[in-house]
Amino acid sequence: MLIEICLPAYNEETILKKNITILLNFLKNKTWSFNWQITVAINNSSDNSLEIIKKLVQNNKEISYYNLEKGGKGHAIKYAWHKSKADIFVYMDVDLAVSLENLPSLLEAIYKEKNHLAWGSRLLAKSQTERGWLRTISSKIYNLFSQLALKHKFSDLQCGFKAIDNKIREKILPLVKDDAWFFDTELIIFSKDNGYRLKEIPVNWKESRYQERKSKIKPFKDACLFVEKTLKLRKRIKTLH
Repeated sequence: MLIEICLPAYNEETILKKNITILLNFLKNKTWSFNWQITVAINNSSDNSLEIIKKLVQNNKEISYYNLEKGGKGHAIKYAWHKSKADIFVYMDVDLAVSLENLPSLLEAIYKEKNHLAWGSRLLAKSQTERGWLRTISSKIYNLFSQLALKHKFSDLQCGFKAIDNKIREKILPLVKDDAWFFDTELIIFSKDNGYRLKEIPVNWKESRYQERKSKIKPFKDACLFVEKTLKLRKRIKTLH
């Protein structure tokens, strides 16, 4: 069995080498019952990310990369997932906001418990989350709105820490249209709508793990986009039924 761990990266030169090395060492220091590889999907970066990852690849056979001309986290993940030969495809944010100690539980939800899609939640009772109050409230409001609009009971759709088996790729990947951050919501909702087994797991998540990395979150703008995208997704789902 092969596990592929994909990290989409947009202008992350400040943390890229350090965090890929952390992930690499974590994987090497664990005893796994499967093979694994790391893939970095550089999506239209204008900084030094490509040069950094090229040097890492030269010295580490476990790492590969894609250099994509088109931007967007969703596009990067879709491209890598489409190309993947792995039995389980994992993607996580390159800032490693979710503790890597949660990775075994994420993988076990797929290969032991036979779920098709599993992901971390920052809002489950057992989750340990360190983040600002504004983002905490925003996440809860977004999720409540999506529960009402999209008729689901999940606690956190947008956490960038997910594992997928290859059985749902052919059916779900063509349905996911968003090339940016809303990719996560579309992936979960379409997987639910098609009857696949899904599971959320509690995670340890830290907002300010790397202070030198500026947040890309724009609360008011993102809230408006989330509402717009959610309503469009609801309309799409209705047309498919």
